[in-house]
Amino acid sequence: MTTPPGRPTAIGTASRAGAAGPAVHPVGRRGLLVELAGAEATEALHAELLRRRADGTLPPVREIVPGARTVLLDGFESPEAVRRLAAELPGWAVPPLAGGTGAVVEIPIRYDGPDLADVAALWGVEVDQVARIHAATEFRVAFCGFAPGFGYLTGLAEKHHVPRRANPRTKVPAGAVGLAGEYTGVYPRSSPGGWQLIGTAPDTVLWDTDRTPAALLAPGTRVRFLPVEPPPLTPAPASPSSPVPPPPPARPPSPAPTAPPAPTTPPVSAPPPPPVDASGPHTAQYPGTPDKGQGPPSPPPNSPSAPSGRQPQPQPRGYVRVG
Repeated sequence: MTTPPGRPTAIGTASRAGAAGPAVHPVGRRGLLVELAGAEATEALHAELLRRRADGTLPPVREIVPGARTVLLDGFESPEAVRRLAAELPGWAVPPLAGGTGAVVEIPIRYDGPDLADVAALWGVEVDQVARIHAATEFRVAFCGFAPGFGYLTGLAEKHHVPRRANPRTKVPAGAVGLAGEYTGVYPRSSPGGWQLIGTAPDTVLWDTDRTPAALLAPGTRVRFLPVEPPPLTPAPASPSSPVPPPPPARPPSPAPTAPPAPTTPPVSAPPPPPVDASGPHTAQYPGTPDKGQGPPSPPPNSPSAPSGRQPQPQPRGYVRVG
């Protein structure tokens, strides 16, 4: 529903939501649910309800909760107040939604999302143009839901609306900024999701129970995204004042190994000749001298040619005639 600026829009008296007006449904005995034709009409009615409550022209009500196409009013003082407002509300002249005048919540963002190229293709622009168009838009929180602190932000032109992913991710990290349909959203915590991810808001806490209010974003809040540069990927060079340690001294070469000297075999000395027996015939006995008809002499004991593991045999005695 589009209305020229400054001209009020009559919500109408139809019982069903449509071009003519909203549908008003009772919720229990002390609540109303107003169903509207589109997001723009819903945001306009929500803003009008807040204005009338601030002016004191709205019957006292505890909660006013907008949705994508509905506004819930809950906690009226009496069923009579519910019936009276249900009869009056369809005839209200609701002014179109104007630009906000309150403070703007600024959210730093790095445009580094994995779906940037897909969104650029859907928009028919270069990848860097996605960041420029998104950052140049002033958003407004239409409603909150899905998870504590998650706001559904409107503001992108209709030509920049995109479908959800065909295959949702099982895990989207906290701080991811995504697009789906006409909305932009920032994930307050890690969760599954099917939105097109275009960036990251790493320093924004959307929900903090130690803060009042706990939610950073509320329906009607104005929001802008501020692009920031990604952190550098390479470390900074060392400071010139930092001394550079000298390289360690070179070790002297190790001497080449030398082979140990070969073991030497001590010489084997021949036993001295036996003394000459003067009482017998003039003969001398020499070990190792064979008699006639005997074989070669056996090697003396401890000789290298002696058989291993056997005791040396006694040497035959020969006799040599002297004189």
